[in-house]
Amino acid sequence: MPTLIRLEGGRAVIAARDPFAEAPLDGPLPDGPAVLMPLARFQQQGPALLDEGLRIGVLLQPEEAVEDLAYDLPRLSMVALNLPKFRDGRAYSTAALLRQRYAFKGEVRAVGEVLREQAHLLARVGVDAFVFADGTTPEQLEAKLSLYRHVYQAASDARPPAWAERRS
Repeated sequence: MPTLIRLEGGRAVIAARDPFAEAPLDGPLPDGPAVLMPLARFQQQGPALLDEGLRIGVLLQPEEAVEDLAYDLPRLSMVALNLPKFRDGRAYSTAALLRQRYAFKGEVRAVGEVLREQAHLLARVGVDAFVFADGTTPEQLEAKLSLYRHVYQAASDARPPAWAERRS
């Protein structure tokens, strides 16, 4: 079973347990307090399940638009972004849109072929939970996130750019 690592208070920690049970595109919903479902299924059943009080997460594929979730984002607990290939960067844009345009406060999780080398930039655009394909540990994640002292542009992580640091 893949390890879920969350960023909490500037630290990378292994989640004791993942409350989200993954639902297939069709068929019965899994038991549990929270369900992660594909966008197509969410569009069919999600609003009614949210009205029932179920915690819902939505799995977005790279070709799916985050705008399709805009109305329901305030009620979602989590959005998982699938990275099917390490060279597919659409998840970065989606994470940035979630945090900056839609002010999404829930968990943004990177899943799929997520590699340690991607962690720094994914965290900068707003990803706060990872399921790594390469077996990255929390210690390795923290080392990767602290590798660069300065950043050169503003992002979702609110780190001041180098030019702003020089001014102060």
